[in-house]
Amino acid sequence: MATQDDEQQPLLAASPLKSTPLPKQFFLVLFLQLAEPLTSQVIYPFAPQLIRDVGITHGDEAKVGYYVGTMQSIFFLTQAMTVLHWSRISDRIGRKPVILTGLFGLSLSMYCFGLSTTYWGLVISRSLNGALNGNIGVIKSIIADITDSTNIAHAYAWTPLAWATGVTVGPAIGGYLARPAERFPALFGNSKFLKKYPYFLPCSIPATFSLIAWLNTFLFLKESATGSHVVHIDAAQIFARLRGKKPERLDSGEGEGEMESTAKPEPTPALPLRQLVTKRVVIAASSYAFLSLVDIAFRAVLPVFLSTPIELGGLAFSPRKIGNLMMVYGILTAFTQVFFFARVNNFLGSRMTAVLGIACGIPTFAAFPLMNYVAQKQGGVTVWVILIALLQIAITIGLEFAYGGVFIYLASAAPSRSSIGATNGLSQLSVSLMRTVGPGLANSLFSLSIEKQLLGGWLVYYVLMGVTGVAVWVAMQLPKKVWVIGEDVEESS
Repeated sequence: MATQDDEQQPLLAASPLKSTPLPKQFFLVLFLQLAEPLTSQVIYPFAPQLIRDVGITHGDEAKVGYYVGTMQSIFFLTQAMTVLHWSRISDRIGRKPVILTGLFGLSLSMYCFGLSTTYWGLVISRSLNGALNGNIGVIKSIIADITDSTNIAHAYAWTPLAWATGVTVGPAIGGYLARPAERFPALFGNSKFLKKYPYFLPCSIPATFSLIAWLNTFLFLKESATGSHVVHIDAAQIFARLRGKKPERLDSGEGEGEMESTAKPEPTPALPLRQLVTKRVVIAASSYAFLSLVDIAFRAVLPVFLSTPIELGGLAFSPRKIGNLMMVYGILTAFTQVFFFARVNNFLGSRMTAVLGIACGIPTFAAFPLMNYVAQKQGGVTVWVILIALLQIAITIGLEFAYGGVFIYLASAAPSRSSIGATNGLSQLSVSLMRTVGPGLANSLFSLSIEKQLLGGWLVYYVLMGVTGVAVWVAMQLPKKVWVIGEDVEESS
């Protein structure tokens, strides 16, 4: 954990020969982080069919993408409205209380989503999910709290593992367990509950996982933030009070006389929001935001494209096949991140890792019309279509590597360690706004393209390739050398 002694020390200075081992708390944080991708990704394979089932499109296939995109965007809209609030609170009261609140919000909203039978019920559930969940930025703050210049790149090689695992397991759960009474009649065919709520089973699994993660946070996560106002939620102390015993140590200020000689100096107070908006924070946050726009547009279009009939511009995949393909994507991403990101980042540098990774979005989007063209010419999904799909998945690894490169810049962009949470919250705000626009824009443009047959129904992909070009330009504004935390804080934008 950082103290005042290293308040102005480089977070990403030249590494010594021997790096600091990653603390055990880091791997607990990875486990907690898994709750978010599980809850977000589990709905992707069945989201188009769910929209059809609730009847909001009235049988109009061209409108499916529009409503799927709107449902996906609402999560990020409500998250954008609250994420900075949660991150700044974590600088004041601590990371742990905010993480506990976020995990509770994830669980509650997913149970509600599985019980929703109307489109507006789905929207309200996703809104609740986004509003109560500020964990994305806060988890990044914890990682910055517990790492140093010698092991932060190693940490960021591991952090995508949680997302990749969620991308692998989440779609598999959603694809295999959606509509269980129909898919597994021997097991669930007599369940009136699952017939009435055919998507509750896949939604309940990540919801329950979030409860398990909440319990592990409460019991085992140590507070990494510092400051006199930080609330230290210590399970052992709470259980001791419940048993009527006096805790050995109280964090409320009692027993200060015995600990006065060993007490650490109070860290520098968190900066006002205006002082956080420095040039380097703007550059790093903008790179993160545009990378997220490219990434979320791909993730939003992929299941809609896969489920759309071939004659309308898709591949006519079932939810199970969509889940299988996304599972392959997750497995490949997890493997390459853990074993190759640090090497690639050390070889190319964080800036080129980000720039080249984002540029991979161009061939990624170009693969969509190519797959449909081959499917139409060959009269269905052949081995060549599958090979192109696998090649597309391989190319998207670059996008995942780009996240690691950008995160390293974000970690060093904060004016001081006491403002890491607020800085991450500010960057996450910009990302949430982009992710609000991305799914709705991409899927609405997809629906418009096939409905009006704009550029053969492929206009959406040309637009998204253009957006990727802009994102590459933004990433090129990152300096060749990673910043040093605390330096040039007077430089504002």
